[in-house]
Amino acid sequence: MYRRFRRPSMWQDMDQLQHEMNRLFNATSKEPVFNSPSYPAINIWTNDDGQLISAEMPGVHPEDIDIDVTGDALSISGVRKPDKVAKEAHYHRRERTYGSFSRTIQLPFMVDTNKVEANFKNGILLISLPRAEADKPKKITIKSN
Repeated sequence: MYRRFRRPSMWQDMDQLQHEMNRLFNATSKEPVFNSPSYPAINIWTNDDGQLISAEMPGVHPEDIDIDVTGDALSISGVRKPDKVAKEAHYHRRERTYGSFSRTIQLPFMVDTNKVEANFKNGILLISLPRAEADKPKKITIKSN
């Protein structure tokens, strides 16, 4: 009985090569940067009155964060500055990146931008987004004669 050996396709080989090259360059880079479109990590809670968004942002200072609400989109951007390390110190391992970041989230409804509130505590950003009155569901009463 003959066995067929399945050889990876050329595209799988190219993907593996790209992955290894990215790993090599990121490991030797002296300037790590954010490369994740999902930073900061967020949780979103929604009810009829609005939304509450929680974003994890350890090492970021509140003055380095910008929040923008336009229509039904929320944008969070900012910068995480590098740790200050003595000149004679060398990294043994460096996993925390720094640099600028930006994330835009599509909201399920229009927001009353005049009532948006944001609080930052212990590396967690909380954003309260009240739903615009014009966008809230309205109960229609039916008249009968």
